[in-house]
Amino acid sequence: MKLFPGLLFCSLVLGVSGQWYSFVREAAQGAWDMWRAYSDMREANYKNSDKYFHARGNYDAAQRGPGGAWAAKVISDARENSQRITDRLKFGDSGHGAEDSKADQAANEWGRSGKDPNHFRPAGLPDKY
Repeated sequence: MKLFPGLLFCSLVLGVSGQWYSFVREAAQGAWDMWRAYSDMREANYKNSDKYFHARGNYDAAQRGPGGAWAAKVISDARENSQRITDRLKFGDSGHGAEDSKADQAANEWGRSGKDPNHFRPAGLPDKY
């Protein structure tokens, strides 16, 4: 009588812990994908490439699975919210106003939804990226 509930409990714990581990691994890999896209954007320093790198980072992260998509959303939202706060503290606009933030978020969502990030790729951006 106690064996069945014990086996059921153990299988649930092992099943959930396996899914939990997978989610965390995907999230870590997705965060790395976002960092790589950001680093590439800084390295490329290419005019009008911002939206491409937003879409590419989110796309790569989301391809990892639910954990990667979650990490991409959290990181993207944090980045846009921090820009909004710093704009207010500077008593002006750093060039990242509400319109730019909306466009960034649209590119983020485009990538996370699995659409091709090359849609935002500017002409002439080196193939390395």
